[in-house]
Order: sequence, then structure tokens, then C-alpha cells
Amino acid sequence: MFERFTKDARAVVVGAVDHAERTGAGSVDAEHLLLALLDRESGRASFVLAALGLTERSDAVREALGEARRRAGLSQADAEALAGLGIDVSGIVARVEEVHGVGAMSGGRKGKGSWSGRRPFGRDAKQILEKALRVAVARRGRHIGDEHILLALTVRPGVPGEVLADHGVTHESVVRVLYGGGEAKAG
Repeated sequence: MFERFTKDARAVVVGAVDHAERTGAGSVDAEHLLLALLDRESGRASFVLAALGLTERSDAVREALGEARRRAGLSQADAEALAGLGIDVSGIVARVEEVHGVGAMSGGRKGKGSWSGRRPFGRDAKQILEKALRVAVARRGRHIGDEHILLALTVRPGVPGEVLADHGVTHESVVRVLYGGGEAKAG
């Protein structure tokens, strides 16, 4: 499938691997794909993110992703659902970090030894890339671009999609910018 990726889409995948390596993650996840998209300064996805005002708010997006990582990858919706059952996720995270250190639930603690070899792609990242292929094919494209990765992130459930939506980047707004005649305002 990788041979169908455009230069920009390949750069996103390589950037995601770099993010995973820098953070010591055991696998490349959907979060890393989003971070790599935020790093890019060219490509159709970068144009969309700029048009929707996300490039000015990328620090807030990174912070929201970091908070989700501290919650062991639980989305805010998951945390709210658990709160409805009387489970205080923030309290649990605070207790675990009190005992084991900050970031203990993220799986990315330092001092666990260095990783050698290639990082595998996590299930969520694989699903995003597969969805990007489906989006490209549905748009009658022969190649998978970085914009297809962004579109896939907006429709898959999980932390990256939730964070994007919280910042006004939805599937509808991305489609509007890409295919609907230009500018769109963040919701």
C-alpha cells in the first residue's frame, strides 16, 4: 500500500515514526500521525489545517494529546462516561502518578531500556491508514495523500478525532476546505 502514498503522505508516516521514537512509544499510533500532520508546512493537509486555524492552535492540540496520553489513552468522552459511573479518571491518574511518577499510565516512562529495531504500527494507526486508502478510492484517487490521512483521522473514533473536533476540525469542515470551494471557519 505504501507505494500508493504521495510524497507528502509518506512524509507524514515517517514523521509519525519519528514522533514514536522520540517519545519512547512502543508502537506508532494514530496520535503520532496527527502530530506528524501538525509538523508539516506543505501539502494539502497543511493547507486545510491552516485554513481552519489549527496551525495557530497546534500547541493546544499537542497539550490535549498529552493529557489523553496521561489518561492511558482514554478520550475525554471515555473519561466522562466513566465519571457517569462514579469513576474519577483524573483521581486515578493522580494516584498512580503519585506512586509511580508522572506519565506512569502513558506507557512512555523513561528508564525502561532503549528500543531497538523498527516500531510496529499500532492497530489504530493501521486503521487510519486503511481508512485513508478507502477515502482516496472513494474520491476516485489513485494515490493516498496527506489530506486522506487527515480525513481518516476525523472519522475514526478515538483521541485524535476527538481532539481535532474539539478544535473545529471535523470531517465536514475538512471536506468543505478541500472540495467545497475554499475557506471554512472552525466550528
